[in-house]
Amino acid sequence: MTEEPALIYVSTLEELKKKGCMSFNVNGYDLVIFYHEGRAYALDNRCPHMGFPLSRGTTKDGILTCDWHHARFDLKSGGTFDLWAGDVPAFPTQVQNGKVWVKIEEHKDVGELHKQRLQEGLEQNNGLLIAKSVIALLSSGIEPAELIRIGIKHGITYRQDGWGQGLTILVCMVNLLPILSSEDRSRALFHGLSAVAQDCDGVAPRFAVKGLPDMAPDVVTLKGWFRHFIEVRDSDGAERCLVSAIQAKPKPDPLEIADILFSAATDHRYLDGGHILDFTNKAFEVLEVVGWDMAEGILSSLVPLYARATRMEERSSWRHPVDLSKILDRSFKEIPSSLELGRKKRGSWKVDKSFVDTLLGDKPDLIADILLNAIRNGATEQELALCVEYASVLRIVYFGTSNEFSDWDSALHTYTFSHAVQRSLHRLSSVELLRAVFDVAMSVYLIRFLNVPPSSIPTSAAQENTEEPDIFAKKFLEVLDKRQQVSDASELVTRYVTSGGDQERLLAVLGNALLREDRNFHSIQMIEAAFGQWKSMLQTKVSLLDQSSILVAAARYLAAHSPTVRRQGQMFEIAFRLHRGAKLYEGIE
Repeated sequence: MTEEPALIYVSTLEELKKKGCMSFNVNGYDLVIFYHEGRAYALDNRCPHMGFPLSRGTTKDGILTCDWHHARFDLKSGGTFDLWAGDVPAFPTQVQNGKVWVKIEEHKDVGELHKQRLQEGLEQNNGLLIAKSVIALLSSGIEPAELIRIGIKHGITYRQDGWGQGLTILVCMVNLLPILSSEDRSRALFHGLSAVAQDCDGVAPRFAVKGLPDMAPDVVTLKGWFRHFIEVRDSDGAERCLVSAIQAKPKPDPLEIADILFSAATDHRYLDGGHILDFTNKAFEVLEVVGWDMAEGILSSLVPLYARATRMEERSSWRHPVDLSKILDRSFKEIPSSLELGRKKRGSWKVDKSFVDTLLGDKPDLIADILLNAIRNGATEQELALCVEYASVLRIVYFGTSNEFSDWDSALHTYTFSHAVQRSLHRLSSVELLRAVFDVAMSVYLIRFLNVPPSSIPTSAAQENTEEPDIFAKKFLEVLDKRQQVSDASELVTRYVTSGGDQERLLAVLGNALLREDRNFHSIQMIEAAFGQWKSMLQTKVSLLDQSSILVAAARYLAAHSPTVRRQGQMFEIAFRLHRGAKLYEGIE
């Protein structure tokens, strides 16, 4: 049986009437008690928005107004009329024999309270409320996966167009968590969840399509139908097929569902500049975190993107002056026989410098041929994908800054697509998906102009590392305080690596440098892909592929896009200081 909270004496009614409002510290609570229109009201004295003392507020007609940002509250319940502020806890009062008593009641579970506030922050697209909720939840021991589930559910429910940049950013941030400091993990989830809120703000909600009635066809049939409906851009038909496959009995293996999507994602070339396959890969990555029970909502949200995607063989750059589509169609016919020839040789294939040079060259026929020959000589799908991904990151390493600023995006799209292909093949090896490796190679060919003229990369001689990582981090962050310090950032990274610095530590510095900026979709993709590629190369050793090139590319891209206004960084700092009990209204400057 729950014990009734005791009444605590705070003041005489006469004294409260005289002063109008009084503040007290009662059982660890900072309380304010108002006398207004003949009654006593007790509230938490901290404005839930930014902690300003409500004892310095103004009361009129039963409404308390905070004098800092003018948030308004009902004196009796503490409920706010300004949703961005949040409700303030209220406590019952009693007047007995001319004395004012207050009852300190325990409010709802703190974890549940902050989950509710996180949901409200997502609904209102309120970054500060999201930041405060994330910090409070992680500090209380809540696992990140719970926050991620909330964000994913919001993103797939309240965005009519389905999966978008916001959900992709959230998954990127999830993937970066292992290299980040404790504080930066909170920052990362704040960035990701805020991106989801922004993506859903002001748009219609999404209504999911139901699966076919009982006795639906088998998964193989549904896969064929799905690809057909995507071919004719019928989103509803395709979505119903996918949902039916996920709901099939007996329950299909997740890889069977992945095969349906990845097959359709590679039936046409480089769909939407690589975004389709990238988003699909991100969807499967987050399912490993939140659980397969969310698969129907997550994966079906991808279908509208598939149906309306731009197919690059429809673009002149892929058909003229060289018909890349024809070269690829010819190559795809040879993939099955090439795989069969190379099956017994697996484990013996080695990449050489000429292989990478050819990928970076200007002869697309030759590029397709060396990929097929590598398969015949025993190269695995994953090895081939890693090599082509390496060629794509070199386009950023040698990106000439005399190109237009927007050209960074062309290099970025090819790189993130290549990373998605590599990670997808790590999950599922199929003939259909292997086609995407050839697509990456042709995209690397098409953007060869970005390395004209090639940027010169410092080649500092190895030297003893006399600087602590924290000193290096400070120097690197200082460089990024100035615009377009691409060369200086590259030199710092090269010196750090050649002198034996810890590369994983460097990745954490790059992550911190990213998170202090206002989020930019492409910069987030760049750093996340760099970390993922670095980790993949660590796990799958392929000779001649230099991990440090990935770090140089990431640093160059980040430097080209820094600094920003850093509005989000300031917002997070405010939330972090509030969590630690700082009085922001004292010595704000």
